[in-house]
Amino acid sequence: MESKVEKTLVLFAHPFLEYSVFNTHLISFYQDKENITFRDLYEEYPNFHIAAFRERKRIKNYDKLIFQFPLIWLGIPPLLNLWLSEVLDMKWLSKQNENLLAGKKAMIIVSAGGSEHSYTRGGMYEKSIEDFILPLTKSLETLGVSVEKTLCVYAAKQKTIEEVNEIQQEISKFLN
Repeated sequence: MESKVEKTLVLFAHPFLEYSVFNTHLISFYQDKENITFRDLYEEYPNFHIAAFRERKRIKNYDKLIFQFPLIWLGIPPLLNLWLSEVLDMKWLSKQNENLLAGKKAMIIVSAGGSEHSYTRGGMYEKSIEDFILPLTKSLETLGVSVEKTLCVYAAKQKTIEEVNEIQQEISKFLN
């Protein structure tokens, strides 16, 4: 019996990609992988007009989701927040005969300019990155999505190629 190949949708949201070497490296990592669809929300929706119906239709075709974004003002980027609000609308989901997101797996990749210590009790922000993105995590879990891994990338601007390769290996584990 042939096993089903799982398809992955990468939802990338970075309003200032041109300044992010780290995220650019990860984008190139996705592009040569089969069964991965990479979508840059800021490129696709520069005017913030989300095509919610089209997005809902698209998301049904994937088994795994990767949400990749920088931490901006201690939260997720505005366009990703809007995408979540419009696409994962509870009113729309409750009208479906089945939960179209139940059983999907997700990975969250968050990059930050600050050090890991900055996101601790004794650090500048006194909370972890996981605390700041809790609304995203809980929203996904409420909809039946299993958040398998949250990968926090601290001091992203200073990552070496070797460190980026290690992060890519973590992503590969999720993909397989």
